[in-house]
Amino acid sequence: MSDSSNTFLGILAGTAVGATLGILFAPDKGINTRRRLAEEAQATKDNLAREASHLQHKIVDTVSSQKQTLDTKIESLVSDASYKADDVITSLEKKLRELKAKNKKLQKS
Repeated sequence: MSDSSNTFLGILAGTAVGATLGILFAPDKGINTRRRLAEEAQATKDNLAREASHLQHKIVDTVSSQKQTLDTKIESLVSDASYKADDVITSLEKKLRELKAKNKKLQKS
C-alpha cells in the first residue's frame, strides 16, 4: 500500500476511535449511545469500502498498464528474433548451395 493510503487509513481509524470514545463518555441514554455507535460503525464501514474500491481500481489500472508494457516488449523481442531467424536461414541456404555445388563437382569426377 502507498504511504498516502496508509495515512488515510490511520486518520480514518483515529477518527473512528475518537468518535467512539466521545460517544461512550458523553452523558446520554444507552439506547442513544448504541444508535450512535451503530451509525459510526456503518460510516466507518462505508468509508473503508470506498477506500478498498479506490485501491482496487488503482491496482487494476497499474496491472493493465504493466501488461501493455510487457506485451509491447514481447512483441519487440519476437520481431527481433524473427529477423535473426531470417539471417540464420539465409546463411544456411547459402551454405547448402555451396555444399550442393561441391557435391555436384564430386559426382562428375
